[in-house]
Amino acid sequence: MKALLLLALISLSLSAPDPNFHVYLAFGQSNMEGNARPEAQDTSNVPERFKMMAAVDMPQSGRKKFEWYTAVPPLCRDGTGLSPCDYFGREMVQNLPDEVTVGIINVAVAGCGIDLFDDDKAAGYLSTAADWLKNIARAYDNSPYKALVAAGKKAQESGVIKGILLHQGESNTGDQNWPNNVKKIYEKLLSDLGLNGAEVPLLIGEVVDSSVGGVCGSHNAVIAKCPSVIPNSHVVSAKMLQSGGDNLHFSAQSYREFGKRYAQVMLGLLK
Repeated sequence: MKALLLLALISLSLSAPDPNFHVYLAFGQSNMEGNARPEAQDTSNVPERFKMMAAVDMPQSGRKKFEWYTAVPPLCRDGTGLSPCDYFGREMVQNLPDEVTVGIINVAVAGCGIDLFDDDKAAGYLSTAADWLKNIARAYDNSPYKALVAAGKKAQESGVIKGILLHQGESNTGDQNWPNNVKKIYEKLLSDLGLNGAEVPLLIGEVVDSSVGGVCGSHNAVIAKCPSVIPNSHVVSAKMLQSGGDNLHFSAQSYREFGKRYAQVMLGLLK
């Protein structure tokens, strides 16, 4: 009887999530996908303690859905680029104890409005979307939200979700109800994944700022309202981060700096 109990306890300990495996969910549109082409510095010397879970099969990268890999870009899907997630993870592991591993799950759809991540509205939103956007959404079985939840639940088998990263808003520029829409999605994620909002913050990045020519920069005033609407939400500044030339997407260097800024906000919250 004691032997059976011991075996059961060993089995339980082997299958329990590792509290030192910190998982972060990320979602949004093209700036979260990553629009800049990775350079040599981005694909080399990626820390082994920084992992990514493929939310979809990535045959070009040799990655399979729901499996963990060292976080060499692309972190979203095959064909996407450098994103804030890349240097968020690098900065996190650099500033956390050696026994901590950081994992990222990135589900993002270029050009999408926030309604695509509202599962009550996603089908209606897609019904009028452009074909190219529908093709991206199809990779997530037409529900990026459900894909994010499914990957999150899989990740909870091995680690603990510590935070949620968002970069979206260009397609909702000026929409004063955007903070409430984000709140609904965030609270549903917390509920569906069994998370405590007081322990799992939402980090929301600004868009390319008007001061550097950002064509959607006016939306930063809307983003600034989120902390007053969404408990435990925090804005990550994009001040002085340059675009890659289109005044909409960030440059590679700006993605690196932006990811570090996300990390610095999160590290401050962990302390």
